[in-house]
Amino acid sequence: MNQTALKELLYKMADDQLILGHRNSEWTGFGPLLEEDIAFSSMAQDKVGQSHALYQILHSLGEGEPDQVAFMRNAEQFHNCKMVELPNGEYDFSLIRHFLFDTADALRFEMLKDSAYEPLAQLAQKIIGELRYHTMHANTWIKQLGTATEESKARLQTSLNELYPYALGIFEPSEYETEIIRDKIFAGEEALKEKWLAKVAEIIDQTELKLPTSAEPVFDGRKGEHTEHLQPLLDEMSEVFKIDPTAEW
Repeated sequence: MNQTALKELLYKMADDQLILGHRNSEWTGFGPLLEEDIAFSSMAQDKVGQSHALYQILHSLGEGEPDQVAFMRNAEQFHNCKMVELPNGEYDFSLIRHFLFDTADALRFEMLKDSAYEPLAQLAQKIIGELRYHTMHANTWIKQLGTATEESKARLQTSLNELYPYALGIFEPSEYETEIIRDKIFAGEEALKEKWLAKVAEIIDQTELKLPTSAEPVFDGRKGEHTEHLQPLLDEMSEVFKIDPTAEW
């Protein structure tokens, strides 16, 4: 089994979860409804927990301690897609991002439960249950607001148009795709994208929204090239940890 290929897969998954988890946590105290405040906080906690579990697997493969890996790297060392690092914007923006990302995430872990790499397959079995709630939450609100007022539909459509190219960046192929698929670690980004396109279309078809007919994927996040928004977020995330990295909490 190609360990370099495996580590690259684990890093991009863990970094996606960590960064979006922190973005979602920024809704705490600012949600449009109390229930949404709680929902986004809960999902943020899940994602940070999932990232920690993935960093633990990486640690077992010889990488650094999870806290060190999470808080002591600079932006160019992160493998997350660019979509997760974008500022939250208004609620419609965060909701569309939540829908597009968590649909992909749920499908990814559903596929990974059959991974030939046993620790990842076992973790996928656990995470699938958490993601079932995330996708249910996203789908419910997309269907409700996507068929409600002219304003709600227009706002969601604008955010969908803006985020769709970034969402396609989730599936940026790795230079190790051949090895990942050959070793049966994961069926690959193209296979995931096909499942995602079908599922997203299925939900959007139940609303008055329209998927963009053409969009260029926003790539290179997996290669360490990020927007101007990631480094300030990392600085904020690591501020307390960097005061005393050896402290025990």
